[in-house]
Amino acid sequence: MLPFINDILRYDSLSIVGLEKNTGKTETLKYVLDRLPVHTKRIAVTSIGIDGETTDQVTRTQKPEIVLREGMYFGTSETHYRQRRLVSEVIDVSDVTTSLGRVVTARAVTGGKILLSGPSSGSGLKHWMSEMQRYDIDLVVIDGALSRMSLASPAVSQSMILATGAAYSVNMNTLVSKTAHVVDLINLELTDDENIAMLMPIESGVWFIDKDRQLHGLDAISSLSKDFHFQGMDCCETLYVSGALVDGFLEKVRMNKNLKQTELVVRDFTKIFVSPQQFRLFIKGGGRIRVLQKSKLIAVTVNPTSPSGYVLDSDTLCNRLSEAIGLPVYDLLKN
Repeated sequence: MLPFINDILRYDSLSIVGLEKNTGKTETLKYVLDRLPVHTKRIAVTSIGIDGETTDQVTRTQKPEIVLREGMYFGTSETHYRQRRLVSEVIDVSDVTTSLGRVVTARAVTGGKILLSGPSSGSGLKHWMSEMQRYDIDLVVIDGALSRMSLASPAVSQSMILATGAAYSVNMNTLVSKTAHVVDLINLELTDDENIAMLMPIESGVWFIDKDRQLHGLDAISSLSKDFHFQGMDCCETLYVSGALVDGFLEKVRMNKNLKQTELVVRDFTKIFVSPQQFRLFIKGGGRIRVLQKSKLIAVTVNPTSPSGYVLDSDTLCNRLSEAIGLPVYDLLKN
């Protein structure tokens, strides 16, 4: 058993996120579920997308089925609950609905196969996780969906595993570079406690904190605007972007001499949509980006085979990526 399984148990929630379809996200979920200690821990699992299909609906490639073990709790839609191939007892039928019906929460009485299609929004997912506390759940495992990186928001889960691979890019240099950029964003440091307390309640707009610790809203500025100017901010210590951080905004901050010593704060890494080039320029120029919330990145897994059948060398990929990100990288099928 790989060591990151024990690391998972230090947290009460885990997101498994793929950088692209067919990067091995579902295989990673399967590996984790097969090895968690269900006899000593209460485990619950759900998906923000649809997982467990034998064939990927986009690429038509084979997918591993989700197999739950006896005693595991799970959340899935009414439609897929009826199609389960295991014996289970219903715990709750939620008011939270999906396109496939209400979310059914149940406990597996026997092991067996299941299609997972849980809450379809971040708020619905958080509500479901909150409800699971009533059943003394030790760990909630959440399986992500294509391009739904917001699932990994620290507002949702305390820890995460990232799945990458040849489906993301068949060029190894590009694959390592793009994956390392995402890891850099995930690992951004927290801002200080005082900033967190002041900024956490703010969910819209651009704001700054001056040297006297006074908070100011910049009503005329949007982080998505192409044409804006920072004025009256000579005393800005912290600049907070509550929404998306994009290239144009980051470049404006980088080029403004009055903001050279300013700490730029975003809610969490899923709000950052800047290119690796702009990010590196900002950091190399002395810029600082901090977050209000962060998840612990436990491991990175790789699938060296692309949907078209192109295969990268697994050992080389794992070694190069591990060197680039400073974390162990695993090819779970090979392991």
